[in-house]
Amino acid sequence: MKVTLEGKKKHFRTVSFEPESNRLTLIDQRLLPHTFSLLETTDYRQSALAIQNMTTRGAGAIGATAAYGLAQGCRAFSSKSLTRFATHVQKVFQTLASARPTAVDPFNAMAQVLNAMEPGGTVAEKQELALRAAIQFAEEDVAHCRAIGKWGAELIEEGMTILTHCNAGWLAFVDIGSATAPLYEAQAQGKPFHVLCDETRPRSQGAILTAWELAQQGVPHHIIPDNAAGHYMQRGKIQMVITGADRVLARTGAAANKIGTFTKAVLAKYHRIPFYIAIPLSTIDWETADGFDIPIEERSEEEVLCAWGRPVNDETEKSGGDEKPVQVRVANPSSRALNPGFDVTPAELITGFITPVGILKPDELRSKLGKGAS
Repeated sequence: MKVTLEGKKKHFRTVSFEPESNRLTLIDQRLLPHTFSLLETTDYRQSALAIQNMTTRGAGAIGATAAYGLAQGCRAFSSKSLTRFATHVQKVFQTLASARPTAVDPFNAMAQVLNAMEPGGTVAEKQELALRAAIQFAEEDVAHCRAIGKWGAELIEEGMTILTHCNAGWLAFVDIGSATAPLYEAQAQGKPFHVLCDETRPRSQGAILTAWELAQQGVPHHIIPDNAAGHYMQRGKIQMVITGADRVLARTGAAANKIGTFTKAVLAKYHRIPFYIAIPLSTIDWETADGFDIPIEERSEEEVLCAWGRPVNDETEKSGGDEKPVQVRVANPSSRALNPGFDVTPAELITGFITPVGILKPDELRSKLGKGAS
């Protein structure tokens, strides 16, 4: 996508890799929407930390970061010993895999890299194969999102208001996004529509990231409190919901996504509003049989107890808003918090999945996509 910097539009990918320096370049999403900044990681440990601390976040983006991070770790190995190399690769894999447990994209991405490395007869050959596989995953991520946009745009009718939750946009993938891809394609087709962005507490990715993306793209939108969605559905002011997902179970059609997605699906079902989830194929989990078996990340209670942002005053506006964000405590000083990062939406609440190969019902994932079909 293109970002306007100093009055000029420039294309950026959320995740990119420089083979000569063996460095990853990431958009630092912790600083948005007030500051656009790039961050480089020089080794796989830094890449894993960038996933863990949410410098980069979103299914496809952390998948690509993990794939590149694995290649980055492989390429940093200097010995010719295949045995020692195998031990090193396992260490790199575990470091990246443990960064965030709920999303399946990093596991699928790194499995793709590991499989591609197998034919290599020397350490150098395996290192080269790892890089090629990481690049391939990133390119596939972009291609999948572009195809999702083509299929999903068919669902968008002129004058619709569409609800989003969290951020499954360009920032959450290498480019284009999953849930936003149909929006951008519909915009390109000249369809008028409006977007309501759930703020998505506690990290407010909807208010901070999705709204920033839509503003950059010129898509009409409003940010709404998380608890206002039912109010607008009840009054007929939302015609469709599109979210992303961090893991979708091929066996059942259940989907894990940012906390609050399940609530929106229940509300949509009650009000007979179509509820779609947009996913690339890398988000599909072919093995897990039950949604309750998906590991749910428990994040820091500080995200719930505190808020952060830019001070609002005349001096801030004059300076362009580059001040460092300020964290403030908003909760009762002696209270503790629980902070699950994700919830699981059962298949019966999902109208369909917008995939790169078409719009599929939850029970069609295995039969139509083939892998794991019995």
